[in-house]
Amino acid sequence: MKRLPISIAALCLSLSAQAADGFDDKFRQLDELLPTATQYRTASGAPGHAYWQQRADYTIRASLDEAKRAITGSGQVTYHNNSPDTLHYLWVQLDQNIYKPDSDARRMLTAPSREAWTKARGAEDGMKFEGMRGILAGRDFDGGFKIGAVKTAGGQPLKTTVNQTMMRIDLPTPLKPGEKFSFAIDWQYNINEQKVLGGRSGYEYFEQDKNTLFEVAQWFPRMAAYYDVAGWQHKQFIGSGEFTLEFGDYDVSLTVPADHVVASTGELLNPEQVLSPAQRERLARARTSDKPVVIVTQAEAEAAEKSVSTATKTWHFKAKNVRDFAWASSRKFIWDAQGYKKDGTNVMAMSYYPKEGNPLWEKFSTQAIIHTIEQYNKFSFDYPYPTAISVNGPVGGMEYPMISFNGPRPTKDKKTGEITYSKRAKYGLIGVIIHEVGHNYFPMIVNSDERQWTWMDEGLNTFVQYLAEQAWEENYPQSRGEPRAIVDYMRSRNQVPIMTNSESLLQFGNNAYAKPATALNILRETILGRELFDHAFREYGRRWKFKRPTPADFFRTMEDASGTDLDWFWRGWFYTTDAVDISVDGISEVAVSTKNPEIEKAWKKEQKAAEPESMTDIKNKGMPRRTDAHPELKDFYNEHDDYTVTNKDRNNYAEAVEKLEPWEKKLLEQGKHLYLVDFSNVGGLVMPLILQIELKSGKKYIERVPAEVWRYSPKKITKVIVTDEPMVSLTQDPNWETADIDTSNNAWPRKLTPSRMELYKQEQGREDMMKDYNTPLKGKDAKTEAGELKGETKGEAKAEAKGEAKK
Repeated sequence: MKRLPISIAALCLSLSAQAADGFDDKFRQLDELLPTATQYRTASGAPGHAYWQQRADYTIRASLDEAKRAITGSGQVTYHNNSPDTLHYLWVQLDQNIYKPDSDARRMLTAPSREAWTKARGAEDGMKFEGMRGILAGRDFDGGFKIGAVKTAGGQPLKTTVNQTMMRIDLPTPLKPGEKFSFAIDWQYNINEQKVLGGRSGYEYFEQDKNTLFEVAQWFPRMAAYYDVAGWQHKQFIGSGEFTLEFGDYDVSLTVPADHVVASTGELLNPEQVLSPAQRERLARARTSDKPVVIVTQAEAEAAEKSVSTATKTWHFKAKNVRDFAWASSRKFIWDAQGYKKDGTNVMAMSYYPKEGNPLWEKFSTQAIIHTIEQYNKFSFDYPYPTAISVNGPVGGMEYPMISFNGPRPTKDKKTGEITYSKRAKYGLIGVIIHEVGHNYFPMIVNSDERQWTWMDEGLNTFVQYLAEQAWEENYPQSRGEPRAIVDYMRSRNQVPIMTNSESLLQFGNNAYAKPATALNILRETILGRELFDHAFREYGRRWKFKRPTPADFFRTMEDASGTDLDWFWRGWFYTTDAVDISVDGISEVAVSTKNPEIEKAWKKEQKAAEPESMTDIKNKGMPRRTDAHPELKDFYNEHDDYTVTNKDRNNYAEAVEKLEPWEKKLLEQGKHLYLVDFSNVGGLVMPLILQIELKSGKKYIERVPAEVWRYSPKKITKVIVTDEPMVSLTQDPNWETADIDTSNNAWPRKLTPSRMELYKQEQGREDMMKDYNTPLKGKDAKTEAGELKGETKGEAKAEAKGEAKK
């Protein structure tokens, strides 16, 4: 560190204005990016006094044909026009049409690259069997809705037009504000095999016991959303962008094989018709139990697996004020449940899983549901629904109101039959249940437009998942939310901003899940602090539960409720692909001149003495000097150097001090250590400075500098650091809390970066086709071929023997 003398006035001037050419104001407001506030959505981020949203109520009767793996349904929809607009037609989503062979999604299929098909270097970049199977099976699968009659409540046919995954229903008369319209619709579709064609629902076939498990979603024509910002949300469903729906009440009757167990959105209204007395007693006991109670045991499920009922039962469910409805059905289901009641929450947490899920599922699933609700209630609002369900099936993780589909299972050794589960499976199960059950809050209740903005449900939910996982156990192996975990992505080049439409996202998981979750974690821990952040985040949930917020509503609410202008933060993290990379470029020690010649000249002499000795002086040591041989040549200047204090110096100092005010004298005598620290913003994303300062005594402390330190110059700044004793080192972001992508430039003096160099043995072998050709075969084919060769040899020997005998 260099130590430079400088006056306080000069110091203030030197730091007052450093704006460079091409100034980029990172702190300008988001006015040009956010929509103008309206009577529907205020500038504070709250719903306006004229806020409105549509509503759709459903009455549905459906049957599951297990043999054909098909759904047949009929329903009546009552659509409420709460908008100020007159509607001449309605739009309905037909999401199953994504499985039609000629769907946009199927026609848009691309390979990761040409090399993945033709010149893959290995399994990582090669085309997989599963991928090829999905492509070919999709061409043959008879998927998509087969729409039957569409009629008014009075039975009059309605004109419809199907456009891929959307269907327009032309109204017989315009639907005015405040009016409602009812229509009936019949449909049928074949259920996709999830392991082959993928998707957010489907069936799984168990070859060992010849049974099928169904997870059923996007299974009926659903009303498209109509709202003030977008009008009709008619973006086609092509796979990535999920669902944008209206709230409503559902009355659903599901007819399934009589030995099936059904898990569903809503409350079961007819348990006496579908459950045994013992099962009903267990269910009642579970409501007040302090641990999960098994409703359908593994023994009962295994007994049901052994025969297929030809009879049917109808399960009747009702759900109030939900935006969707999903269910699962199988005779393989084990079912356990536990009640949870606190404050405004009174819920039955329930898990459904085949025997293949145990012992993992019986131990963790329902506990994870209750834990999720406990934690999410803290950070948002009380869970309002009567049930929360986790189902194990083919879908790895997907959410619907009150029910979620989750994938991880133990593994069974094919030789020994031993059942075990890995650490990854355990925490994968707990994590996915927290995530998918957590989606009840975002977006099933805080009803964001998933078709447009994936991050508004996935990112926010992943953030709260991160908080809930921390409360599960110490050192929970988290993968998303911790700043250091996003660094590799932030370094990467093939990025788009978070504020990109769902279907155009690159690196989907990092962009829509991990980066927004990390940003919110940094906002909570580093920028706002937990108290301000948690209040603002809860206010967002309170304002927008059972309503449809936009990104602007979230940004504005967080600022409004925290009392903090965060436009710079949203701009950097959500609207750009800039990264955090703040470099400590150098430090200079600055001494405030005391004006005392005794002190100042002595200091200058020390600085001179600290300079390196010149090579000439080093080599001239011992050289004869004339003044040594003739001492009489020495005079005053040989006894006094340039740093000798003169009486004139002392007089000048006395006169200067006499003119100072008492506070000015005190300032000169304080003896503080001042440092000028140069920082550069290499990554482009402005962030607070978190400075760990180490003093000569060994004391360390953190000094936090708000991000606004960059407001005059977003590329390079100089910060004044004042200490009581000499500083020996400074580290920026010592706890890696800002996702800085290059920590090698974060310290002064620079720190060595430890690494390893691997040494590899040089491969001596070369490709030898002749050797490879003659290599003995292994396995079944080798035995067959060896047998054939052996038989041929024996035959030749016998023939030769016969020939010799004849001779």
